[in-house]
Amino acid sequence: MSTANFTVADHLLWRLRQLGLDKVFQVPGDYVQEFMTALDNFPGIDAVGDVTELGAGYAADGYARYRGIGAVSVQYGVGTFSVLNAIAGAYVERNPVVVISASPSAENRVDIEETGVLFHHSTGDYSADKKVFENVTVASEILSDPASAPDIIDNVLRLAMSEKRPIYLEAWQNVWGAACDKPDGHLVIPRPASNPTMMANLLDKVINRLKEAEKPLVLLGIEITRLGIQREVENLLCNLNIPYTTTTLAKSVLSEAQGLGKELFVGTYAGEASWPETFDFVSKRDCILALGAIFTDDYLTMLKTQDNELIRVNMGEARIGNCERFGGIDLAQFIDDLTVYIEHYPMQHRTLCSLPENPYLNSPVHDCDAITYENFFCTYQKQLARCQKVRDFNLILGESSSLYMAARLTGIEESRFISDAAWGSLGHETGCSLGTALADNRRSIVVAGDGGFMMMCQTLSTISHNKLNTAVFVMSNQVYAIEQSFVDICAFTPAGAFAPFDDLHRWDYKSLASAYFVEYLHVETVADLNGVFATLHENPCKPYLIKVNLDKKDLAPAIQDLAEAITGKKVDDCPCGKNTAQGNNNA
Repeated sequence: MSTANFTVADHLLWRLRQLGLDKVFQVPGDYVQEFMTALDNFPGIDAVGDVTELGAGYAADGYARYRGIGAVSVQYGVGTFSVLNAIAGAYVERNPVVVISASPSAENRVDIEETGVLFHHSTGDYSADKKVFENVTVASEILSDPASAPDIIDNVLRLAMSEKRPIYLEAWQNVWGAACDKPDGHLVIPRPASNPTMMANLLDKVINRLKEAEKPLVLLGIEITRLGIQREVENLLCNLNIPYTTTTLAKSVLSEAQGLGKELFVGTYAGEASWPETFDFVSKRDCILALGAIFTDDYLTMLKTQDNELIRVNMGEARIGNCERFGGIDLAQFIDDLTVYIEHYPMQHRTLCSLPENPYLNSPVHDCDAITYENFFCTYQKQLARCQKVRDFNLILGESSSLYMAARLTGIEESRFISDAAWGSLGHETGCSLGTALADNRRSIVVAGDGGFMMMCQTLSTISHNKLNTAVFVMSNQVYAIEQSFVDICAFTPAGAFAPFDDLHRWDYKSLASAYFVEYLHVETVADLNGVFATLHENPCKPYLIKVNLDKKDLAPAIQDLAEAITGKKVDDCPCGKNTAQGNNNA
């Protein structure tokens, strides 16, 4: 064990603390013990042990969404490969997470060379971990020399923060504990490199497009949040005075409950899963300025039918339609430059087309009604409308039917909606909530499906151990409903049959809650659900597992709309007739 006063591990921790990080999520391992020992002794950063590497990775991702950077420490090979999925999601969704690991020492490598021994947790290729992470990081490095390690650490941290993407740092076992000098000053994060000619050309073309448009729209993406430029975007919208929407991933980038965001917001655009009113509104725009948006295949209809009307400006690049492309684009600078122009040369005033009130608010829901996807979210919407405490919850969704239903909610405060909507990994939501709860003092509310929750239920143990107040709703229908809807939507009709691989095991959630030392609640009716909200308000410090009983054939309306558009097959056209589960009227 190292006896150095200041080590390479301390250097990394020093820099992470400067960047605002105060938690490192970890699963221990012998190779990485020098780093873990340094972490235990480092003031201002706490180690948070989790029970799975994937869960620790999801937690680091969730933490980074509020703190701007996250970190996870895992064992070589068996740990790094387990955390890989979480880091891939952070890469896709532009979230800087530092993966910290260690591998056989300098002395071990002499033995390897002389004897051909296979050290534990290795594949035989001792750079395999680095090679794998090169695909999902902006920098993947092995620290083999204590002298060069501090500069390498600083350089990759700059990349992580400027690119808003993960990095991988593996040290030989002896290097984390090796002595080095304390760093001087703070780490300076450079502005992204931009091409002045490209920037000017893009700005000129966007201005002309906006001037010519009769029905313009701004579509906001997650890069706005990652760059922390919400106020700059708000200023731009104020000067443009045109409506805006968001992608599902970027939902609540601005407050939907108050101020300018509420006045100009026309609902979240999630392709065919959007409210029909929002979908129709967006489909009729003659100029869509997409700022920082990540377009997945949920947006394929827009990309195919409105490509000529679409202007995409992202970190590093932009494109107008399908023909003109621009490199060297600084998204934040572009927004500032466009705002300055509009301030000096206001565009013609346009009468805003306001959308009707959220249909959830007017939907008839009765206390005695059996719970369905539709009335669950109708009830959540009504709670949002009348209760500030609910608006202050951090609502966390993963890849599930509930994600698309929740995208239809309105009135959510800024940055209170967290989702894995681009990467779409089952189980992300529960693991992510550990990080959000430790990064932000507002209560985390998870809405998960059976399948996703079963993958990451162990996180409840860590939530309980850390005395967090997270509440996990499990929408329990005992099937992979979202998967089945795209495989064969006719399964949801009365005589339809689910594919065997979409059936899930039956779990005793009450006993599970007891095993993890969290409170248990059960929802069968709308009255039960309202009772759950009352219980959460009365017990602000307790964690909960809440089972929401759903009929297996209950097809979420948003998923029905999306699946029918993608597959071209409608429930009403199925040989068995339309779905008859309570509440399933296609919105």
